[in-house]
Amino acid sequence: MAWIVLTLAGLFEIGWAVGLKYTAGFTRLWPTLWTAVSMVVSVVLLGVAMNSLPLGTAYAVWTGIGTIGTAILGILLLGEPTGALRLACIALIAAGIIGLKLVTPP
Repeated sequence: MAWIVLTLAGLFEIGWAVGLKYTAGFTRLWPTLWTAVSMVVSVVLLGVAMNSLPLGTAYAVWTGIGTIGTAILGILLLGEPTGALRLACIALIAAGIIGLKLVTPP
C-alpha cells in the first residue's frame, strides 16, 4: 500500500511542477490553486508513504516520478526537445526507481 501512496504522491508532484509553468508567476487563479493543492497533497502522501518505506528510497522515488513525468509532459505539452541523450537520461532515472523498488523490502 505504501508504494501505491508513494506513486500517487509522485503523480501529484508532476501536477504541481507542471502547474507552476501555467501560474504565470502566481498571477493566474486556477492554475495557482491547482498547483498549491497538488503541492500539499503530494507532500502529505509522501509523508504517509514514509511511515512504511525508508526515507532515502521514498524521497528518491518521489522525486524520480516527478522528474520523469515533468520531463515527459514538458515534451508533450511544451515542445521541449526529445534528443536521444535526453531520453536516455530519463530512462536511467526510471531504471533507478525500478532498482530501488526491487531492493527495498515490502
